[in-house]
Amino acid sequence: MEWKPVRRVVTGHDADGKAIIQEDGFAPRQLLLGGEHGPMFHEIWNTRGTPVEIDHDSGEPHEEGIILSPPERGVRIRVLEIRPDDEQRLDEMSPEERKAHFAEIGAEDAVAEEGKSTRHAFMHRTETVDFGIVLEGELVLIMDEGETTIGPGDIVVQRGTNHGWANRSDKVCRIAFILIDGTYTPELKAQLP
Repeated sequence: MEWKPVRRVVTGHDADGKAIIQEDGFAPRQLLLGGEHGPMFHEIWNTRGTPVEIDHDSGEPHEEGIILSPPERGVRIRVLEIRPDDEQRLDEMSPEERKAHFAEIGAEDAVAEEGKSTRHAFMHRTETVDFGIVLEGELVLIMDEGETTIGPGDIVVQRGTNHGWANRSDKVCRIAFILIDGTYTPELKAQLP
């Protein structure tokens, strides 16, 4: 399957402080996670804190590889292309394979433990607030309790919850995610597995 590139336009300022288009091209970092059945990550931008320092024309802060969560006190935006689920493959995945899948993006600890609400092979939790905006196709958002289907234009506000994404359609889903670093309250953290 051929992946559709994601265009990234970055603005900045010239030496006189006038607004300019600094970059116009495809997202510079991509990763096909987990082989031919996995999602394609298109990394768009990350920040290292808030408020974000805005200068003339520095670029995106450098990162090695693709990392699931945003930097501490930072933000990350990416586009994911999620293929239709291969149910048999997902059903046969061992806990070690699930952890290895997330380890590719520095998040093996995000995987739901076996027997702790694993309604989908890729159930996971991050200490972030994420905004997911469906651009094309549809996904099923699976929670510990319940699920819902989202489609083009729908926006999910994911608040540090255990969840999984299933593509039960016959088409690739393209979804943009904005991830913001967060912190659980002590009361909630004490309740989490």
